[in-house]
Amino acid sequence: MSDARLLSVLIPAVGGQGGGVLLEWIVEAALADGLQVHGTSIPGVAQRTGSTTYYVELLAERDGAAEPPTFSLYPVPGALDVLLAPEFLEIGRMIELGFPSPDRTTIIASTHRLYSIHEKIATGRGIYPIEDLHAAARAFSRTLYAFDALVLAREHGTEANSVLLGALAGSGVLPIRVDAYRDAIRAKGVQVDANLRGFDAGLAVATRLKAGAGEGSPGFGTPLARDPSPAPASTGPTLDPDFERRIAEFPAELRPTLQQAIARLVDYQDRRYAERYLERLSPFARDPELARVVARHLAVWMTYEDAIRVAQLKTRPSRFERIRREKGAQRGEIVVTDFLKPDLDEIYGILPDRLVAPFARWAERRWPYGRPAFGQEVKTTTVLGYLRVWLLTLLRPLRPISYRARHEHARMDRWLAALARCAGWDKALALEVARGAQLVKGYGDVRRRMTAHFDRLLAGVMRAAEWEAANRGGFEASRELAARYRALVLQGPDAEARAAALADRVLARLAAADRSGALASLAEA
Repeated sequence: MSDARLLSVLIPAVGGQGGGVLLEWIVEAALADGLQVHGTSIPGVAQRTGSTTYYVELLAERDGAAEPPTFSLYPVPGALDVLLAPEFLEIGRMIELGFPSPDRTTIIASTHRLYSIHEKIATGRGIYPIEDLHAAARAFSRTLYAFDALVLAREHGTEANSVLLGALAGSGVLPIRVDAYRDAIRAKGVQVDANLRGFDAGLAVATRLKAGAGEGSPGFGTPLARDPSPAPASTGPTLDPDFERRIAEFPAELRPTLQQAIARLVDYQDRRYAERYLERLSPFARDPELARVVARHLAVWMTYEDAIRVAQLKTRPSRFERIRREKGAQRGEIVVTDFLKPDLDEIYGILPDRLVAPFARWAERRWPYGRPAFGQEVKTTTVLGYLRVWLLTLLRPLRPISYRARHEHARMDRWLAALARCAGWDKALALEVARGAQLVKGYGDVRRRMTAHFDRLLAGVMRAAEWEAANRGGFEASRELAARYRALVLQGPDAEARAAALADRVLARLAAADRSGALASLAEA
């Protein structure tokens, strides 16, 4: 685009975000207002594996005698007037491609996140830091309108694209009358009332921000300031007096975590199970920092998601109420189809250990690299489909004696015993071993692979710590081994072999009494 009379709008989106409809609204509004306009789109792969870009150029002059412009099909990097992003990570994508510029571009974006495939598949925390996105949006915009359009859309029973259209109108960056946008929505004829509500909500937000009234709201305007209003007092789950007394015996900074953990454990199993959790945690209560790490990881681990838990969560009335609310189907029938794929381990794992242990040993020999899985589609809004899943919840009383429970709790006990030993040697080492429980996650093959890494980490670190304790050389090597091994595994499958090789090198160096060589290997990792 080289014609200085043209204004450009870029809408980066993915399938299902309504980017195409948003493009059509802008084009129709410009035409209705007597402006020459052109819109185009470059399709990508939907469902977050690629981005579709929608691009609009319009002539800012209404002079019919003016020379007709030559429209471009694609934006020029650094020459973009408006970046309209339906999701916040799209700003990062467009900055990477060089489109927005701080001296020209107005960025209008929704701050909500729909996580990308790369963020979801990371073994550890792969979510892109929202603070970095905010900083980039401020740095590459002349004016920034950033707010959670998805929340506003849900409040008004509509979609985020209509809210963003209202924000575009409220910003005044395009010479299009507000009523022309409304006429475009009516002309489209799809969910007109709902889209007009969303448009008015976005318009009101942008108008406030433009006037400077929104600066105190988080995620709104330029700059993105903190909300000065007092936060509502947070209230934890209500527990019975017996548990409240037990929790009061722990350090004050640990009690909020314990309240959440106890409520979760009682819901998962029963009171006795929650009491077992407190008994396991008690030996570490003297050190609040260590106890906090242990309390969090132990609560998550003890509520591992087996087939019983999945059935419990999928058949709760609150789940169907939430689906109705999110889909706007408050009246009439809804159909919910659950796609389940339990493998053999998950099936026999909920049965009594004595009953299925021989079969489990045979299955592990028969399929050493992963057991068969059984895919199925269950309509849990039908009577038979609901009962098919709900009946699994009746096995909850048998969970403590199940095959999987025996293995999970045996592994927990090994971890807690190792923690107790490490706490007697070195607090920093104990903290790293406690954080190692972060590796115990996932389902099926992923769970088996991750627990194998956890076992390898625990065995390797304890061997290294025992060597260092015997030689009175400090615990730097064992601490670093625990931290580096965990960090490598959490990077994803590609780094897991490097983690195993690192552990082998370090242990070999220590076995050869070469502590400096072990530390050098860790420093290079």
